[in-house]
Amino acid sequence: MKPAPTSSHPGVTVLEARRLTLDYVTETGSVRAVEDVSFTVAKGERLVLLGPSGCGKSTILKAIAGFIRPTEGHVFLEGQAVSKPGPDRLVVFQEFDQLLPWKTVRENVAFPLTVARGKSKGEARRIADQALAKVGLTRALDAYPRELSGGMKQRAAIARALAAAPDVLLMDEPFAALDALTRTALQNDLLDLANDLNFTLVFVTHAIEEAVLLGTRLHLLSAHPGRTLATFDTTRFGRDSVGTPAFRDIVRNINMTLFGGATGAAA
Repeated sequence: MKPAPTSSHPGVTVLEARRLTLDYVTETGSVRAVEDVSFTVAKGERLVLLGPSGCGKSTILKAIAGFIRPTEGHVFLEGQAVSKPGPDRLVVFQEFDQLLPWKTVRENVAFPLTVARGKSKGEARRIADQALAKVGLTRALDAYPRELSGGMKQRAAIARALAAAPDVLLMDEPFAALDALTRTALQNDLLDLANDLNFTLVFVTHAIEEAVLLGTRLHLLSAHPGRTLATFDTTRFGRDSVGTPAFRDIVRNINMTLFGGATGAAA
């Protein structure tokens, strides 16, 4: 197998999907979810997979995580083909029940550090406390998941992922089930964490404004099966851009690309 080529995007390539085709096997046969999708992600970049429901965004994320094998094509991490899950790629899902119910918030964050990273209990506890402080959960260290709101559970799941220092953080519509105010607060928290920690992120959403706000680059997918429609560089947009004419323009252009039949690459 040839090694992954160098990305055309500035920076060191961490992740590449090369001509990725993904099928699901059902009782009636094979269903194609994604067809011939390619992209690269540079270190510190926040790539958003954006498209309508059923376009295969979450399926691509599962392939990156190593949960499913591609029908065709490959996923490369640091130039090596991905063949199974690993602590170098951690996923934050949409569902709130990602935490072990019998462990406290601190224990939930520390547990993977001892199991997957070989940290001592004392070191894992220290790292967990630091990660939870970054997401504003210092007062909930000894709380159990049943005592947390949905937003607090997602903060804890993000802290658990960041504490393990993965090469790539994968997020599958993590804010979709939250109320509008909590969703906005967590979007802002994620931007603050990205600026502070400079982690590499692949984020799945079907919300255009969220994609522009959180991503530095967007990869647009067609309706089922998902194929590449266009890419948009959104590095210049942030929370101060929301509502500006430029922000409204790019949202409108993305909407037209997704639903108006336009294809290609956009600046």
